[in-house]
Amino acid sequence: MMRWCYGKVPGRLWLLPMTVWYFAAVWIAPVTLHPQCLDFKPPFRPQRELDFCVMYREFGCCDFQKDQELMRKFYQIMDHFDDYGYERCAGFVSDLLCQECSPYAAHLFDAEDPSTPVRTIPGLCPDYCSQLWMKCSSTIPYLSDHPNIAEVKDDQTRFCQYLQLDDMDYCYPHLLSNQKLTNNLGRVQSDSDGCLQLCLEEVANGLRNPLAMVHANDGTHRFFVAEQVGVVWTYLPDRSKLERPFLNISKAVLTSSWEGDERGFLGLTFHPKHKYNRKLYVYYSVEVGLDERIRISEFHVSANDMNVVDHASERVILEIDEPASNHNGGQLLFADDGYLYIFTGDGGMAGDPFGKFGNSQNKSALLGKVLRIDVDDNERGPLYRIPPDNPFIHERGARPEVYAYGVRNMWRCSVDQGDPVTKEGKGRIFCGDVGQNKYEEIDIIEKGRNYGWRAKEGFSCYDKKLCANSSLDDVLPIYAYPHKMGKSVTGGYVYRGCEYPNLNGMYIFGDFMSGRLMSLREDFRTGRWTYNDICMGTGVTCSFPGLIDNYHQYIISFAEDEAGELYFMSTGIPSATSPSGVIYKVVDPSRRAPPGQCHYEPLPVRVKSNLIQFIPQETFIGTRNEPEPEPTEPYDWLQELIDSLGEVEPEPTPPLPTTTTTKPPKRKGRRKKSRSRAQSASEPQNGGVRLVGDEQGRSNQGRVEIYINGEWGTVCDDLWTTKNAAVVCRQLGFRYALKAARNSEFGEGKDLRILLDDVQCEGTESTLLDCKHAGVGLHNCAHYEDAGVICGNSDAGV
Repeated sequence: MMRWCYGKVPGRLWLLPMTVWYFAAVWIAPVTLHPQCLDFKPPFRPQRELDFCVMYREFGCCDFQKDQELMRKFYQIMDHFDDYGYERCAGFVSDLLCQECSPYAAHLFDAEDPSTPVRTIPGLCPDYCSQLWMKCSSTIPYLSDHPNIAEVKDDQTRFCQYLQLDDMDYCYPHLLSNQKLTNNLGRVQSDSDGCLQLCLEEVANGLRNPLAMVHANDGTHRFFVAEQVGVVWTYLPDRSKLERPFLNISKAVLTSSWEGDERGFLGLTFHPKHKYNRKLYVYYSVEVGLDERIRISEFHVSANDMNVVDHASERVILEIDEPASNHNGGQLLFADDGYLYIFTGDGGMAGDPFGKFGNSQNKSALLGKVLRIDVDDNERGPLYRIPPDNPFIHERGARPEVYAYGVRNMWRCSVDQGDPVTKEGKGRIFCGDVGQNKYEEIDIIEKGRNYGWRAKEGFSCYDKKLCANSSLDDVLPIYAYPHKMGKSVTGGYVYRGCEYPNLNGMYIFGDFMSGRLMSLREDFRTGRWTYNDICMGTGVTCSFPGLIDNYHQYIISFAEDEAGELYFMSTGIPSATSPSGVIYKVVDPSRRAPPGQCHYEPLPVRVKSNLIQFIPQETFIGTRNEPEPEPTEPYDWLQELIDSLGEVEPEPTPPLPTTTTTKPPKRKGRRKKSRSRAQSASEPQNGGVRLVGDEQGRSNQGRVEIYINGEWGTVCDDLWTTKNAAVVCRQLGFRYALKAARNSEFGEGKDLRILLDDVQCEGTESTLLDCKHAGVGLHNCAHYEDAGVICGNSDAGV
């Protein structure tokens, strides 16, 4: 017999089924695929080639160190056998030991639930188990000393039944030839519709519209999270939060609690040399007299505390008047050239109506632009200088700060860090530009270019006269999507992190209104971009410990930490004062980097504040594999009429929190935060009410929730009266209103919108909608004032 000698190991040890060829293939996982290692993490490609478990040297759960450990265990076992024993059993022993390196180790060892004991011998197919028992049952005590194994090892039937898996698709060795499992293993998983299945990890919560998460690039791996109200928090690498804010200018910031208010603290970035000059820059809304402005200011971090800004150090770099309260832009960033880039909106209202051609096409206006300025060495002299290669410094009438123009309201831009090895793509600036009526777009910003607004929206003409102008010379977006997919783009990042190699080069972004996560990937040979939806992994795909498969709908912003890993921020209640914002880390469950490859040592942080430890609040839901039916879209005859007449359409929802109630279509594999109460099978009538929140579940009392225009919401009113309560109680079939409960006596309906405020009833109306009120969705109260009732059929007071 041919012998491949490694000590006393016979050649049969390495003669494994030919089906292992698939591990060297290029892979995309099927819908139900869920590879997982015994450390409860995805498989990986080892950095150093394995010596022992060579069948998993391309992809699996073992690095070189683990491989050597298994080899030593193999020798310890086989030292108990003579040459005949080697000849018969070495192959079985090596097969069983090496299943710890299988991409499906968690299945084979029943380790998917970290709270249950792990098998000591992997799950075996009946025919293979029978051969093992008949030829090499003497090896069983050396493979496992588990008492259950010891009890059944002398009985073939009981032994093989004990090692049998509930899911026979994963038994060894048949899983190696299971086409459902082995085809395309190792790349980002996708469902039958091509929707990429990723998972999430909760990083922070309880935030008020978190719209920026940045790092100082100083080696500490802290991250700083800005809330719309004007407060910035410091988080340490262990995700604990400093009790004292990093920056608090909430008294100066102009915003409100209204859902849909785009004003507020909008942008934050650190100087590239922050470690040495302690500088950072902020972008926020202010009110000066009767005027509203956007302000870009420079601050310094305190010399006494690296986690607190010196608030007295503020220097206003630039202020721009805002003719309307929306389209405020808000992005600040430093690109690879070291200059500060400022992304402004077009000034607000619909269709950029300012001047002959709008602000965006007017290079003498700073609105609707990408501005570039030099803020280095500005301690004396001008606060900023114009970079000498800015494109319009010699054009008469043009503002020298303008770097690019023709933008509408770019919401979230990022700089591509480039491929970790080749640096391909490095320095490109990606932006999401919010559309008007029909399209949202993604652009790559280049010097001197015109991005088309208001002549064009996406690839489509908006202003037909301007669009036909041969001097427009605009650059088209790399991607645009229609409003049936989403109505307010949130620009993202090109993933360049270490932990998830399959995501490298993928541009991941989202939509604020629909809650849709999306991706683009460039083919560098053709320059074309391929689009894929991103879904939350279905079935058990995201059931790794610490991962979740759902998120709040309103995607506000994306972020990149100091190591290059990707995050996004979203909220369940889109109001600047609602603490329902969460930060999520994006996770690819199909493949990770080899252990130790992404290790880094953060520099120490001297902390002078108390720490608030992070407590996760989100939970794994566990989505089902079967597709959900696509909803029937209503026929919008009014919209079609407007389109046919060629008139300007209504202003769409802005990228920051809005009052719109449009919901995204349900798509297979996607779950966002779901409402905690199931809606009735039949559609409620407009103005219908229900009572919820009573701890004992009594039907005659609870928080009032009302159904208006297709959604349930709360009634928030500190002037709630028994006349109002009487209308509700009569609707529900009760004769009397015993109490008008105020101030969220029956809890806060935080997962619903506030639909009615300032309700004034005579007591005889059919529904609350018939009473006087502030208007549907208009309010100046919060959920701590949610109204309730106690009803009864006798007039005994409560």
